[in-house]
Amino acid sequence: MMLALALGTDPALAETTLERIGRTGEVRIGYAPEVPFAFRTSDGQLSGIGPALARRVFARMDVRTVRTVESEFGALLRELKAGRFDVVAVGMFILPERCRQVIFSEPAFQAGTGFAVRPGNPRGLHSFEDVARDGSVRLGAVAGAVELDYARASGVTEEQLVIFPDAATAAAGVKAGRVDAYAAMALTVQSLVQRNPRQLERAEPFRNPTVRGRTSLEHGAYAFRPEDEDLRDAFNRHLAELLRTPEYLDLVAPFGLTRENLPDRTTAQLCAPSP
Repeated sequence: MMLALALGTDPALAETTLERIGRTGEVRIGYAPEVPFAFRTSDGQLSGIGPALARRVFARMDVRTVRTVESEFGALLRELKAGRFDVVAVGMFILPERCRQVIFSEPAFQAGTGFAVRPGNPRGLHSFEDVARDGSVRLGAVAGAVELDYARASGVTEEQLVIFPDAATAAAGVKAGRVDAYAAMALTVQSLVQRNPRQLERAEPFRNPTVRGRTSLEHGAYAFRPEDEDLRDAFNRHLAELLRTPEYLDLVAPFGLTRENLPDRTTAQLCAPSP
């Protein structure tokens, strides 16, 4: 405080993130590579559900420049709070433990879970419980992903889990036989299978788990720093408008989302502790 007074500045008058974005017309979004949520196209452009919706919402806020910052999924919240970027734009699931660290927008979509396996699903894996029943099975997941919680709650041991930094590395682990399955959002699994049809298969049927009374049909949203409520609230207003228009489905359809993926719960409901 004394330093601020000596420099002639008042902390109460410090520029907020929303004010800075409004003044500069520029916002920084953080992402971790995972098809179809955030990925680079062959020409180097960042695409995916998270960036596509973020760009459209910020355009409605008259923010025309969107800077992108790549990170590992497990580091996204830490780097958001450290100020490396202004919003996490990968469609991160809203979970009570994450709500204690950051604030979320209202949900932008909902999606389930799946397994990527080798062709023929040689270990016969159709659920996390199937993995837990056989201690020789190895299951891959990305660091910080909710699928790790599903696995542990279903009885999968730490010795069975192999942690990868990103989806591409996890998929390579399945193809090389390092793990027997890779657990991820069903949309991610489907995209990986489409890109590697001779080396990967989607485990079907697949039984989504229910953990602590919560279905694994989770809701993805955008994460903000707790002190940036005004930015989150402005983003929410424009996101809500977008969700009510045909434009939303036009935006997300190329990434595999349909009307069935429209959110049906609120952030307040999703942040509430499980009973």
